[in-house]
Order: sequence, then C-alpha cells, then structure tokens
Amino acid sequence: MSEKIHPIVELLQQDQRYHIEAYQFVREALAYAQEIMKMPTAGEKGEHHISGQQLCEAIRQYALEQFGFMAKTVLNSWGVYSTADFGEIVYNLIRIKHMKKSDADRREDFDNVYDFANAFDPVFEQPSSNAS
Repeated sequence: MSEKIHPIVELLQQDQRYHIEAYQFVREALAYAQEIMKMPTAGEKGEHHISGQQLCEAIRQYALEQFGFMAKTVLNSWGVYSTADFGEIVYNLIRIKHMKKSDADRREDFDNVYDFANAFDPVFEQPSSNAS
C-alpha cells in the first residue's frame, strides 16, 4: 500500500524555488491582512477576498513587524526576491487548493507592486523643527 504524499510536500518537490517557510509566511500574511489590518473584503457568500496588490502590502508590513530590519534578508533566504515571487507562491498554493482566487484575480497582479530593494528599509522620522 502506498502512502499519499501531502500536497505541500509534493509542491516543494515539484517547485524548489521557495522554502516551506515562504509558503507558511504568505498564508500567515493573508490572515494578518484580514484580521489585523482589516483589509476590505469583497467576495461571494461573505468570503474574505484581498487583491494581489493588497496581499503584497500586507506581506511587506507583516514582514517588517515580524523581522524588522532583517525582513528582506529573511525573505531572500527563503527564495523570495520580488513581489512576483509572492504571486508564484500564491498561485502554487491555489493549485494545491490551499488558497482560493476570484475570477478577477490574475498572477500578474503581483508583478512590480513595490521595489524589493528598498521596500523593507527602515524609515527614520526627522525630529520636528518645532521641538523645544
């Protein structure tokens, strides 16, 4: 009797570009977008739906919250170098039925959402010149 391979294991064998942590992180970022960021929902039957661009922004914010200044380094270590990689991960998860998409969603919705080179850079606020 042969054992059935879990879909995520099979996915990791078929597409070795991304580490399992990248897939888990994208799924966590989706929950973060829906629960913490309260991103608008639009979908049939009350389902939550977030666009590719919105998910990319949620991933950026979640990465900064989780990893701070190391966010880009951590994502790179998982094989993620651009927002297009998030699209590849999402569509791999859709293919194995671990995520859903609407009819309006396209893989290209994830392309060039922001510049990975500086999207995770720290932002330093200048002190107000009115400070006493």
